[in-house]
Amino acid sequence: MRINFLPALLGGASLAALLTAVAPAAQAEQVTLHALMEDVPETQIIESLLPEFEKETGIEVDFQKLVYSEMHDKLVTQLTSNESFYNVMEVDFLWAGEFPAAGWLADLQPFVEKSKFDLKPIIPAMLDLVGYYQQKLYLIPMYNYSMGLIYRKDLLEDAKLKAAYKEKTGKELTVPTTLEDYVEISKFMKANGGVAGAAMQGQRGDPNSMEFSNYLFSAGGEYVDKDGKVVLNSDAGKKALGLYVDNIQHGAQQGALSATLDDTMRLMCDGKAFSMVTYWWMLPQIDNKEKCPNSAGKVALNVMPGGHGESGGWGWGIPQNQSPEMQEAAWKFISWVQGEKTSIARAMQGHAPVRSDTYSNADVLKKYPYYKEAQDVVKSGKSFPIFAYSAQYEDVLGRQLSLAASGDAKPADALQEASEGLEKLLKKAGQ
Repeated sequence: MRINFLPALLGGASLAALLTAVAPAAQAEQVTLHALMEDVPETQIIESLLPEFEKETGIEVDFQKLVYSEMHDKLVTQLTSNESFYNVMEVDFLWAGEFPAAGWLADLQPFVEKSKFDLKPIIPAMLDLVGYYQQKLYLIPMYNYSMGLIYRKDLLEDAKLKAAYKEKTGKELTVPTTLEDYVEISKFMKANGGVAGAAMQGQRGDPNSMEFSNYLFSAGGEYVDKDGKVVLNSDAGKKALGLYVDNIQHGAQQGALSATLDDTMRLMCDGKAFSMVTYWWMLPQIDNKEKCPNSAGKVALNVMPGGHGESGGWGWGIPQNQSPEMQEAAWKFISWVQGEKTSIARAMQGHAPVRSDTYSNADVLKKYPYYKEAQDVVKSGKSFPIFAYSAQYEDVLGRQLSLAASGDAKPADALQEASEGLEKLLKKAGQ
């Protein structure tokens, strides 16, 4: 709240007395929350709704927007200082183990209990990903970028391709339900459909680590079991890596080994690929008549063949190095922005929800019918290992995937190295 004075109407003594009387009250009401946000559409959606929060609470919110690559170091600098400039924090799932393990985030359970904030509508897979860490609630899920399969339904329905596939394999050409079927169809489409079978992001690091995770979970594999034991180098892991390498070598586009998300998006948008393992909310962008006329009306979304894909997302946290008053203000914002009403308002602008009641809302489904399939993608998602060195493990895994995909390492050797690398980092983290 801002108060404007008219000094000309008051004498000096009267003005001084008035300033003394009202200044503490004004200062108490003038609360501004600062947040460092990734410069993406999700941030812009929330930003458009901030005036409603300020009107309801009197609390102002200021977003400082930055590209993803610069966020982590800037946040760590603030979290390790005496008092963070950022009062509410957007945390990527790759940092959702690092930040709590370092003692940088406040436990949110007392805030939930005091305000009676209902966690039940939040999809459990999201709370597992960006919520709980070692049985304590440090984050409230913000939005998701879980991955599924976007594919060309027109190619699956093409009579000539259906006949050719039947003759070649003895099977019907339809939406694949297993990872083996998916790779087989992908290779068939490259050989017979005049398109790349799969637009694959094989660049080392985050791109290929996230994409491979979908293959691993689709094959029934895991990184670690429920007891925390590394089980990546299993029969399922070997099958997943073998099929991943097969697809990137024989089904994917030329140059897939160095491709990023932007590259695969352009390929799919141009109608030059049959499929793409990607974030579910890429569907409306590819199905856009103005931006992607060669693919619009031809694409659909499914859960990854095998029933599980990679789960990704962001969560809201509150820095530990904040006063109780600022932590309370931060919680008011988090509970508002993730509440049912605001989540629906965000969804109507294209938000990627974390609440099941948002996906089932009639108005949301009327505007975005594909949210039904999107909810299945989110609910069935499985998580990359979340611990203090998740980001470092992306690099370890990405290197081995690149070596296997390029033929510079045997898949069995690459998987063994990736498994041992995970064991070493988990041990370093004390897990």
